[in-house]
Amino acid sequence: MSARPRLAALLAAVTAFAAVLVPSASAHTAPKVPRTAVLDGTRLQQTRIRLDHGDPRLRGALGDLTERADAWLDQGPWTVVDKPRPAPGGDVHDYLSQAPYWWPTQPRTADNPWGCPYEQRDGQRNPEVDTGTDRQDVEKVFDSTYDLALAWYYTGRKQYAQKAAQVLRTWFLDPATRMNPELDHGQFIPCRYDGRAIGIIDFSQSYTGVLDAIAVLNTGAPGWSEADRSGMHDWNVAFRTWLTDGSFGKEEGAAENNHGTFYDMQLAALAYATGDEALARRTVLDARARRIDPQIAADGSQPQELARTRSWHYSTFDLVAYTRLAAIGRHVGVDLWSYRGPEGQSLVKAVDFLLPAATGAGAWPYPELEFHRYAASDVVHAAADAGDARARKAVRLLEAPPGGDLWALRPAAEQLDSIAG
Repeated sequence: MSARPRLAALLAAVTAFAAVLVPSASAHTAPKVPRTAVLDGTRLQQTRIRLDHGDPRLRGALGDLTERADAWLDQGPWTVVDKPRPAPGGDVHDYLSQAPYWWPTQPRTADNPWGCPYEQRDGQRNPEVDTGTDRQDVEKVFDSTYDLALAWYYTGRKQYAQKAAQVLRTWFLDPATRMNPELDHGQFIPCRYDGRAIGIIDFSQSYTGVLDAIAVLNTGAPGWSEADRSGMHDWNVAFRTWLTDGSFGKEEGAAENNHGTFYDMQLAALAYATGDEALARRTVLDARARRIDPQIAADGSQPQELARTRSWHYSTFDLVAYTRLAAIGRHVGVDLWSYRGPEGQSLVKAVDFLLPAATGAGAWPYPELEFHRYAASDVVHAAADAGDARARKAVRLLEAPPGGDLWALRPAAEQLDSIAG
């Protein structure tokens, strides 16, 4: 055999051997890119492909995610109509929650069943807020649909998608059990207010996870129909309109602390998810002078949050909103991470301000009733991904949150230190 035929035979053998070890691009159906609002859909697709090819670096995170998803399979679905008594006004389809830091001051009697008047104790959660309202159930709706949709996308197991669809239909779409698309009775205070603008944060702190879950399911999930897709779009348009046009939405949007940041983030995400990219872009752009300049100091601290009894929690919490808002900005051509205010204010400085406590290198010198170092882990990940050199060095020193570090599979900041307990 001449040299040329031998070379051809050798190349053919190498190609055949490689095909056994490394699947070809056609060996797997390429997953669709979800049009997510906060998460990077292209990144999700690339992660899915890595999982399809058996990337061992993702096994631990996938195990943590599927463990969470499995736990939801025999829970719910939940509905807004099953609370013991309806919201003020009497419509069982209205969402109801109670202000968490307000407490009765008098013994409950037949003439004063609530123990009014109520007084505020900042950072101290009244356990009665978790009974008789929709707050805990709606958080389960948010968390479960997010976990289940992502677990389906990464594994292809249809039971995850079908469960997520059931949860969403029950809470938002089915006429008998659906929630009205407004928050007129969020964080009411007995004997004082039937609802307050700050109740909007019940949704804004987590609802973007639902928007992203819907986008993931929209890529072709079993059990998720075109009617479901259209129904959720209409619900989200109605909710967005309530936020922009109603008095509560306008009041919450004017807040100068984490409430205002989360309002902007929620509005930008809803706008993007429902097709109004101009509103999404304008909201992110306005956040530079409207949020970063007055709310972040030159040294990176957040004075309004440091004044709280839970200063570590609220400093990291506010940055969850900022980093998600920056992620939405990526979709509409706005780089919020590169912005510098007139005194040097920036998201990078705000995250770097937390790094000593986040890595365990130093104590947190401000008031905090219950310090959890892992509360900062996601926002540090976000800064590292955005190019912050100090955050990149800090990543290996972060404390993993309960349930594992899922950043590799859902690279968008979550509130990791719940104060619901």
